[in-house]
Amino acid sequence: MKIELRNLQFEDYRGLREAMIEAYAGIGGDFWFVQDIQKLLELFPEGQLCVLVDGKVVASALSIIVDYRKYGDSHTFKEITGNYTFSTHDSEGDVLYGIELFVHPEYRGLRLGRRLYDARKELCESLNLRAIIAGGRIPNFKNFADSLTPREYIEKVRLKEIFDPTLTFQMSNDFHVKKILKNYLPGDTESKDFATLLEWNNIYYSEEEQLINVPKQVVRLGLVQWQMRLFDNFDALVEQVEYFVDAVSDYKAHFVLFPALFNAPLMAEYNHLGEANAIRELAKHTEPLLQKFIQLAMAYNINIITGSMPIVEDGRLLNVTYLCRRDGTWESCYKIHPVPAEISAWGMVGDSRLRIFDTDSGRIGILIDYDVCFPELGRWYARQGVQILFVPFLTDTQNGYNRIRLCAQARAIENECYVAIAGCVGNLPKVNNMDIQYAQSAIFTPSDFAFPSNGIRAEATPNTEMTLIADADLELLKELHEFGSVQTLKNRRKDLYEVRFRK
Repeated sequence: MKIELRNLQFEDYRGLREAMIEAYAGIGGDFWFVQDIQKLLELFPEGQLCVLVDGKVVASALSIIVDYRKYGDSHTFKEITGNYTFSTHDSEGDVLYGIELFVHPEYRGLRLGRRLYDARKELCESLNLRAIIAGGRIPNFKNFADSLTPREYIEKVRLKEIFDPTLTFQMSNDFHVKKILKNYLPGDTESKDFATLLEWNNIYYSEEEQLINVPKQVVRLGLVQWQMRLFDNFDALVEQVEYFVDAVSDYKAHFVLFPALFNAPLMAEYNHLGEANAIRELAKHTEPLLQKFIQLAMAYNINIITGSMPIVEDGRLLNVTYLCRRDGTWESCYKIHPVPAEISAWGMVGDSRLRIFDTDSGRIGILIDYDVCFPELGRWYARQGVQILFVPFLTDTQNGYNRIRLCAQARAIENECYVAIAGCVGNLPKVNNMDIQYAQSAIFTPSDFAFPSNGIRAEATPNTEMTLIADADLELLKELHEFGSVQTLKNRRKDLYEVRFRK
């Protein structure tokens, strides 16, 4: 047996007609006339597909392109095909509309329909069309019409309580039901004149071609594993910051991430004031550091997540980090959950502001240190379409580090995103409450076939000053959301639970 998938040709018409009559024997053996097929081949030859088994046409998929805005979701088959003339075909349209797909009943065990659907999807992607839409029959509904409404029937098919030879197959091929249509295809007695309006979304669709400033598919991340050391003054610390920005930007990275409280060495000169007062003196350096980071982001053409720094606002001691974009704009992000030691030693409080950040290299979120241990925050970010979570952290022991690391890996898996963590290493014997640090910076991924088997894109050498640079492919996230072996975001039981913020 030889199976061949190819574009339909006019010479295939006789075999097409015979197979179609058999496929639709239950509703009178309907078929397309020869002039219809000839017209479709003239208008859109690449959209007409067929499968041959040992040289015999046994399955086919026919389609046109339409400007879907002209028709909306309440059309009939007659309307969408221009009264069967296909005058509605528009090569500049945005939707591949399926007007026919059938398989000869004797060949339905060969999964030929799946081949045709896969070919249609490939065509949709190649032509950069927004979606595939089709009206679908529900031929088994005739056996349940007395006891179920069409909506109830479709739900039971979705839950696999009922098998429908058409709808079950379409759902298994990633189509979802947009609407129930009435009188879509008059004469379909098996479906009781009902039909489903089905849609498959092309996740690779690009609305408009751009020659510059194209959204990035692969984003290069640079992480700074910062060595704690004493600096003579503020300018010396800034010089070290610029060294790392320069080094990472040389590799054409889109982001550089600094750790939490990397500027703590500047507290050394305030030791005599006590811990709570010393951290507030350190906070006076935050605004000047922000201005330096803004200048560096523009000068080195890189987006900088500044690492966190203390700041005093309205008398409250907070922990803040900044996103400094390479275009000169910037935004702040505050720590929500201070750790108990920050509360007891410094009097630090948590903020209630959580923000998403749109950049030229994807939508990102920032969770400072301990915040990554709270799954509600990561889930909120995921619901807003965040693709990369950045986590600047500071931990003193390996236990504390593993808490950050393991929670960051969990956030990557459950929210189907990348998570980058960067921390400080080394010792600060002359700074109270900041004596030792432990870190191993890393980039974590979801856990599925497209990603590393251990969910680690890259990781630094523990407790060594260095940079870590690796690429994150954002297109893989889109594929995971739609076609992953598991889909943690889609499979949530939203009928049982939800994440809802009070503010």
